[in-house]
Amino acid sequence: MIRSMTGFSRIDSQQPWGSLVWEIRSLNHRYLEQSLRLPEEMRMIEGAVREKISQNLSRGKVECSLRFVKHAGALGQMQLNNDLAQALLDLHRQAKQLTNDSNDLKAMDLLRWPGVVEEGEADLAPIHELALSQLDQALEALIAHREREGGSLKKLLQSRCTQINEIVLQLREAMPLIRAGLRERLLKRMQDIDIEADPGRLEQELVIQLQKMDVDEELDRLQTHVKEVTNVIKREEPVGRRLDFLMQELNREANTLGSKSVSVDSTGASVDLKVLIEQMREQVQNIE
Repeated sequence: MIRSMTGFSRIDSQQPWGSLVWEIRSLNHRYLEQSLRLPEEMRMIEGAVREKISQNLSRGKVECSLRFVKHAGALGQMQLNNDLAQALLDLHRQAKQLTNDSNDLKAMDLLRWPGVVEEGEADLAPIHELALSQLDQALEALIAHREREGGSLKKLLQSRCTQINEIVLQLREAMPLIRAGLRERLLKRMQDIDIEADPGRLEQELVIQLQKMDVDEELDRLQTHVKEVTNVIKREEPVGRRLDFLMQELNREANTLGSKSVSVDSTGASVDLKVLIEQMREQVQNIE
């Protein structure tokens, strides 16, 4: 199944000690570009996070963020920074003497001072493991989102391929009439300017004009490219780059068809083809 490069996923894990929240956004991009935002406590797993993203995604601009919220004292034993607390008490005593303030420093006020209460270093390895496990779930959800959008893109491409084939078949059927019309116009011009042309020379000129307007090869290649598009979108692997190349080839054949046009019908067919191909090309830009 083809995948879109646009997607979003969010995984929220609530734990007794706090929470982990993964958010992943992806947009279309020529290559895989990762942008990570991890809290300081999770910097150790940055390499593993990048590797998991690379293993699951091949293209797209991926913004991945992790929020780590922990409850005070839940991961490590709380203890008093005696040196800092004593220094604050000494400063308070000196300030009282200078200001003749009789108020005493309350214990809770002292504990609220930044750094007075320290949390012992916690073992974050289990949390790192949990975070990576949650990342797997977030990536699975993101891929599911991209595959759903990819399914819609696949239907759109199939519809446009069907329309292109219909235009090609209609043009093939019209070519004998277009050639006959070219012959009639050439004969009429000769009559209008009252010139008696050599029949052999006239046929030779007609053959030259018909060769210039011969579009059988272009129509064959258009059908071949359309068939390849329908085959490619059935693959399970990333096909965005290959489809982008096929859009270029389709557009080239449509341009050539237009340059060889000698009738309103073939000109209109060329314009219709280019419109359909451009619609496909815009969608292909978002396929992984």
